[in-house]
Amino acid sequence: MDQPYLGEGEQQQEQPQEMSFVDHLEELRWHIIRSLGSILVFATAAFLAKGFVFHDIILAPSRPDFLSYRFMCDVGKWIGSDALCIQELGFTIQSRQMSGQLSMHLMVSLVLGLACAFPYAFWEIWRFIKPGLYPQEQKSSRGAVFWVSILFAMGMLFGYYVVSPISINFLAGYQVDPSIVNEFDLTSYISTLTTLCLTCAFMFELPVIVFFLTKAGLLSPETMKLYRRHSIVAILVIAAIITPPDVISQLLIAMPLVLLYEVSISVSKSIIKRDLKRLNENNS
Repeated sequence: MDQPYLGEGEQQQEQPQEMSFVDHLEELRWHIIRSLGSILVFATAAFLAKGFVFHDIILAPSRPDFLSYRFMCDVGKWIGSDALCIQELGFTIQSRQMSGQLSMHLMVSLVLGLACAFPYAFWEIWRFIKPGLYPQEQKSSRGAVFWVSILFAMGMLFGYYVVSPISINFLAGYQVDPSIVNEFDLTSYISTLTTLCLTCAFMFELPVIVFFLTKAGLLSPETMKLYRRHSIVAILVIAAIITPPDVISQLLIAMPLVLLYEVSISVSKSIIKRDLKRLNENNS
């Protein structure tokens, strides 16, 4: 049966129209607005839940009954030593500025809003980027939002439950002279806690970064193996910067990063192998 004739206007409607540069900017603007909106929603919820957020989350690592300290004590008892049990943390937290508590309340709300809304915000940005990829690239990057979100959450939890308690405990107990009392400002305490957590969260994204750099042809497993020693030194330097100057803290944050680096090498290797296999199939 003959197909009905489509007029010129109808044929243009059938064909997908390319978006102009202004249209792309408009679409990006709405993705960014929705991302910022999600952060604002979670930040507002965190702001309203002030008591829970500060007592049970932010100030929890400053008390001896924190989960990480109790776990360390249980490990110490299991090995027959009470040295790991923390009875008290030798510091107090004060607010020495008129607007100190309000500004920290706002900052903490924004940080928690970013942390909670990160999966959705990244999904919004990914929705804008994904149509610009080739079909094969879209297929190979399937699950990007899931893995980015999982690694971000793992990094945040690692920073909160491992790095932050060790750092706070070390800095609280460090004294150059017994006559000096540790009285930390609220701004200093919260800035240290949020910096450690966010730094760990973004550093845990290393395998995803390596994935995209390998897909772009800017990185290879051979290059990562060649500079493995240099990377380990760089990781130790980063660990020394963001943790107190004691070996245990530095190793606790350096070891997961070294492990992530080795995982990233495997990720890069699998991508190269997959691309070579696909290229051979197309040539045959």
